[in-house]
Amino acid sequence: MTTTSEHAIETRIQHATAAILRDYRNGRDIDNVNVFTQPDSEEIIALIGKLLTIVYPGYYREKTYRSYNYNSRIALLIEDAVYNLQKQIAIALAFSPDYAGQSEEARKAAAENIAIDFMTRIPAVRELVNTDLQAGFEGDPAAYNKEEIVLCYPGFLAITVNRLAHELFLLKVPLIPRMMTEYAHSRTGIDIHPGATIGKYFFMDHGTGIVVGETSIIGEHVKVYQGVTIGALSTRGGQRLRGAKRHPTIEDNVTIYAGASILGGDTVIGEGSVIGSNVFITSSVAPGTRISVKTQELIIKNREDGGEMVGEGENWYRE
Repeated sequence: MTTTSEHAIETRIQHATAAILRDYRNGRDIDNVNVFTQPDSEEIIALIGKLLTIVYPGYYREKTYRSYNYNSRIALLIEDAVYNLQKQIAIALAFSPDYAGQSEEARKAAAENIAIDFMTRIPAVRELVNTDLQAGFEGDPAAYNKEEIVLCYPGFLAITVNRLAHELFLLKVPLIPRMMTEYAHSRTGIDIHPGATIGKYFFMDHGTGIVVGETSIIGEHVKVYQGVTIGALSTRGGQRLRGAKRHPTIEDNVTIYAGASILGGDTVIGEGSVIGSNVFITSSVAPGTRISVKTQELIIKNREDGGEMVGEGENWYRE
């Protein structure tokens, strides 16, 4: 038997439900209720897992397949990845101006070609990540072997996913590349836009908090530490800035230490430069430049005598 209190609660829930359903009829962007008109985030995450297994067959396991034949296992996995990828691309192409007004059948045909084209680029991606692996091993004495980097380093996971997503970005696939890199962002704390162009032997030491913007261009043998931002100087122009070069160019053999911010589409960090921790750069620097922040004065209070040790660098005196 329903009590008066229970009936009152049920009535309030019904009123709240009716109000929310009415709110969906306002015609805003957030009012879209067609749940199958965007790529499926869970399918994209599953696809990343398949791609990681294809890129690193000896490091990631695909539980679906039980074949003991190596070639058969990978062939099945590739076929499965192509099938699932083309389904998601077909959905995503509806958001592309290039396919506006085209039929669903036309988008499906285009998606199949794009998915196969993407798969043909996997060997080139593997060549790039192999150089990233080498850079990580040579650049980090804490790495005891390369297996540790593949299986444990968040920066290596982030750059692998980014390099895969970048190929889809170049193929003009909407949404999916960003979904892939944002998944890596959520896993690693590293935010690299799939549009960024990144050369060989790229290494992110520790990695957490690194941000690399869409139009960034990064050369070869670049090493970046945690908390670095390679970003836009200003985005007040909003959509009017779309397609413009908003982010810096980092030339070859540059090291950028923790917390540095390098901003602006006209900013070029010359080859062989070293950018120190916590610096803020909005203009270009010549090749071979070393930039650092002047050492701050430290004040250390001694409990025993109440005095203070004041110093800058290695020069200390008592007040």
